[in-house]
Amino acid sequence: MKKKLWIPLLVVLIILIIGTSQYPKLYIATGYGAKCMASGVFVAGRDPENVKANDLDYSLVKYTNNKIDYIEKSVTTSLYGLAKQKAIYQEGFGCFLVDESYQKNPLPSYSHTKEINQSWRKQWPDGDMTSDTIFPEVDLMTLKNAVKAAFDESDAKVKRTASVVVVYKGKLLFEEYWKEHSITPETKLWGWSMNKSIVNALIGVLVKQGKLSVTSIAPVNEWQEDPRREITISDLLHMSSGLKWNEDYGDVSDATTMLYRERDCFKSAMSAPFDKKPNTEWKYSSGTANILSGIIRRTLNNDKIYFEFPYQELFRKLGMYSMVLETDASGNFIGSSYGYAIARDWAKFGQLYLQNGVWKGDSILPKGWVDYTRTSADAANGNYGAQFWLNRSGNLPDVPKDMYACQGHRGQRIFIIPSKQLVVVRLGFAEDKFDHNKFLKDILSAFRN
Repeated sequence: MKKKLWIPLLVVLIILIIGTSQYPKLYIATGYGAKCMASGVFVAGRDPENVKANDLDYSLVKYTNNKIDYIEKSVTTSLYGLAKQKAIYQEGFGCFLVDESYQKNPLPSYSHTKEINQSWRKQWPDGDMTSDTIFPEVDLMTLKNAVKAAFDESDAKVKRTASVVVVYKGKLLFEEYWKEHSITPETKLWGWSMNKSIVNALIGVLVKQGKLSVTSIAPVNEWQEDPRREITISDLLHMSSGLKWNEDYGDVSDATTMLYRERDCFKSAMSAPFDKKPNTEWKYSSGTANILSGIIRRTLNNDKIYFEFPYQELFRKLGMYSMVLETDASGNFIGSSYGYAIARDWAKFGQLYLQNGVWKGDSILPKGWVDYTRTSADAANGNYGAQFWLNRSGNLPDVPKDMYACQGHRGQRIFIIPSKQLVVVRLGFAEDKFDHNKFLKDILSAFRN
């Protein structure tokens, strides 16, 4: 009996020892847990058990405990009582982490809600019906089989695909959802780093308006007295700023500290020190996307305009009415990571780029912007353009090299293939056992062109 009594005490002792030595890392797990659960419940409207099972099912995060307050609209997360972190929901801003000093509602009351007077019987992108257009060069049965093969069968959780949407010549040909896990066409899913491509679009809009130039020195006053004053907006877009940055998500790093310990992501990111001459080294950095978001805010110089800007200049024009672009506690859009939308709306974003930035005759992006976007950064060896991933070097060997993509954590993708007039969206909850090359190869086999 005594031996059995010591077992739980030993477990508690081990947890306390680990907790003391690894405490900063525990805050990353609880911050991630609180943010994911809060956004999943209050932004996406998903069941918390579904979020726990699919979004928070790995690493230290799966051991976290979440307390949901539906009145305050908050989630408090801890790891066996340690390293508590809290995320709250505020309409118009999504969910963000707060600390003890946070005063309720420091951001203005704001809503992006818009009544949509449209028939559900209209075809995408004006409605939600798949296309009734017959394309003789498309084998629909092969396409359907290729899409269905991207999903797990029965209760398996291997591929963990949540949704797939295939758009051809501007028509929604086929879509599929992980119904066994309550994913439907109306389920908003996180784009994670696909948000970086949204930042590209917002910068493009400001370039079109004449308020920014990619060749100009980044307008960050804090950099003007040191070597960082040489960094251009294009350097930031190309992940070639020369700033010192650690993107490791398995430890306490610049990226995890910015997202899960700081409450002003722009301030955290732009404090990164000079490391190398700009445009001489490519280094993936979520910090650069948040620096660009801060530059957008400073350029607009009016928070009301800034909070409305993505919706007025991009999302509403495309009919992306499900989109929620989240901020941090200071009101900065988290350009690196936090945006929610249904799969059909993510497809609209990809279609905008396939159409060279033009939507229904409206040039949303400046002329030449898409070509600039999919031109490789000098130091990226054909793998990365301006906040978009490229296939110029053939990383996906069975996919056309003109393919470029929005790419996010756990397998979020918007694939844009100009030579095939295709946009393919794949959203999911993991990618370690998902073969993107085979997925696209199988889809492409349905097109005889």
